[in-house]
Amino acid sequence: MKFPPYLSAGDHVAILSPAGKIARQVAERGADALRRQGFVVAIGQHAFDEAGVFAGSDAARAADMQQALDDHSIRAIFFARGGYGCLRTHLLLDWTTFFKHPKWLVGFSDATVFHAFLTRHAIASVHGVMTGGFEQDEVSSEGFLRLLDLLEGRMPEYEIPAHTLNRTGVASGILAGGNLSIIQSLRGTPLDIEPQGKILFIEDIGEHHYHLDRMMHNLKAGGVLEQLTGLIVGHFTGMKDGETPFGRCACEIIREAVAAYHYPVVFGFPAGHDVPNLPLLTGAPIAVRVAESGVTIKPMSGEATTTGC
Repeated sequence: MKFPPYLSAGDHVAILSPAGKIARQVAERGADALRRQGFVVAIGQHAFDEAGVFAGSDAARAADMQQALDDHSIRAIFFARGGYGCLRTHLLLDWTTFFKHPKWLVGFSDATVFHAFLTRHAIASVHGVMTGGFEQDEVSSEGFLRLLDLLEGRMPEYEIPAHTLNRTGVASGILAGGNLSIIQSLRGTPLDIEPQGKILFIEDIGEHHYHLDRMMHNLKAGGVLEQLTGLIVGHFTGMKDGETPFGRCACEIIREAVAAYHYPVVFGFPAGHDVPNLPLLTGAPIAVRVAESGVTIKPMSGEATTTGC
């Protein structure tokens, strides 16, 4: 298990668009927020390109990311937004230099592709806010402030209220996951989750309830759910019914899918496509305690090593 080096003021970071196109002003505001924290910010050459739904061609997006992955002076890569396109970008990348000199990759949603890849290679990354979420009501968002704490070496410890559907218990394992639709789309590929010893985090947006049920039962039929050591459920935002109501909400659908297992389950963790979107350290070991009174999630010490510059 490797952690990239933590950040400090004066470090060089990059903002890239490996997926969907983004309005220049959104990414520029994000860059300004990072500069106010003392970072030297470079924005990818093709970050504001447009090609249909994408931020430029696959080759252009990959070129920006390859440059940032290979540049030893860049200590962290912040993704401008999600959307769609990270897998197409990933397929064109060479990670050889990155493996020798890892750096922080920060994002969520479609960036789950990169978290899945790095978790497979035992390198920590950050499921956290992207440029549009750095501020809320013109001040730094809670998600952004907690993200900065994490990147500077102050590991997140969370205490959240109890949820009526929680399953109590204690678990430890490597945190994996992110956006459920992306996790499901990676099934059967080299980026598929390896569930043994994992605590899975899931979130999603804008899906129909029947589609959520189908994704959860895909994980169940594939033996993923039964092998987990724990499950953390984040925001399920803007979920939809068809003409005929499915009859269960998102949390009830998920709870039913894991009813046969005995590990602890956390509902209502504040991360995903809503606020707050608190950072999670994917690919890293955590401990979860779910009690009737509430939930505690903490990093496990002594399990990881920090790589050199």
